[in-house]
Amino acid sequence: MMARRHGNMYTLWLGQTPVIVLNGFQAVKDALISHSEDFVDRPITPFFRDVTGGPQGIIFANGHTWKQQRRFSLMTLRNLGLGKKTLEEWVQGQAQLLVQTFAREQGRPMDPSVSILSSINNVIAAVLFGHCFSSEDDSFQQLFKGSQAMAEFQGTIWPRLYDAFPSLMKHLSPVFMRSLLALTHLQDLRRLIKDEIRSHQNSWVPEKPQDFIDSYLSQMWKTKDNPTSTFKETNMIQVITDLFIAGSDTTTISLLWSILYMMAHPEIQERVQEELDILIGSSREIRYEDRMILPYTNAVLHEVLRYSSISAIGVIRKCAKDTTVQGFPVSKGTLIYPNLFSVLYDPDHWETPQEFNPSHFLDKDGNFLNKEAFLPFSAGHRVCLGEQLAKTSLFIMFSSLLRAFTFRLPEGVKEINKKPIVGFILQPQPYKMCAVPR
Repeated sequence: MMARRHGNMYTLWLGQTPVIVLNGFQAVKDALISHSEDFVDRPITPFFRDVTGGPQGIIFANGHTWKQQRRFSLMTLRNLGLGKKTLEEWVQGQAQLLVQTFAREQGRPMDPSVSILSSINNVIAAVLFGHCFSSEDDSFQQLFKGSQAMAEFQGTIWPRLYDAFPSLMKHLSPVFMRSLLALTHLQDLRRLIKDEIRSHQNSWVPEKPQDFIDSYLSQMWKTKDNPTSTFKETNMIQVITDLFIAGSDTTTISLLWSILYMMAHPEIQERVQEELDILIGSSREIRYEDRMILPYTNAVLHEVLRYSSISAIGVIRKCAKDTTVQGFPVSKGTLIYPNLFSVLYDPDHWETPQEFNPSHFLDKDGNFLNKEAFLPFSAGHRVCLGEQLAKTSLFIMFSSLLRAFTFRLPEGVKEINKKPIVGFILQPQPYKMCAVPR
């Protein structure tokens, strides 16, 4: 509505802070892709500065620290199996456990959120720690509660109040911090990460890293005499925390939306199942490369990510130097909000943006079609670090579940609530479903 009145680029005042909002694909593309280097910085708010101990890790770091940590993390994740068989094996194992969990309910109404979050967390744990956890393990409960609570907390009013009144909130911070369960769980998550680091320090072999922590310890050892190195334990803890919080909740919510949309559109669900039955069958594990022979299933998942638009306005950026966007000057230090929702619903790039329509990603012959306006993971140098991990997990788990079950509403439930809970990310209202074995 504001874009229709003020155009695709306008200023919004958040308290005393002006923020430029970018709407539509062309404006967002111009800033995040065409001028990616100019908008590479992230503003460090008082809340996250005090909670994380300063600009550490990846999400809330800038400059030299951010460049070193992101470059190393991307390289390490690729080496550990992003897009390779090793990662697929972890995802396939968790997908099968998820299928077994759903099967035990024998088609009775159930809330799928806890089971899905547990499986996603274990995939991330496998990459970072080199092992999965039992759901009964106390350590896993710390991991589970930490990732869930902090992601939910980011969508509440508390971080906004802290940023608006930092002096007052800092004065009250001991009481404030103790009163927030989410921050308690965050500290538990950090203690778990520290315990994992201590365990790895007793067994790691520098030349043969087995997981992310091993690789980071090796990098710390290699750069210990380099005064410009940012590889230290505090950064490692924050990087791992970033990867968990950014990856677990968003992937879980995307999978929850996918099940909800299948119940809302049974004809689409049936067509996905037909494609899986004909081209994959039931005799082997589903692989990520199968998306190449499953164009409709691949299109449905892409439409889930487009239509749910869970990142909404994306994460705020800060202009690193004087530049221009859409022909308008933007000064160094200016904050911008790239409205990803407006990109994923841009009527100039989507035929029916307000409808759930997998045909957005299919050509006239039924082949999968990439779209440049598909930016659910943002774009440019700050594109989501875990994009490949998320895509692999979503495809294998969604396809495994649709091959095994038909998802239906519980008896007596007539309507599906597709309005999201508005927060830092857009998640579906809590719901129950019936996973009916096929």
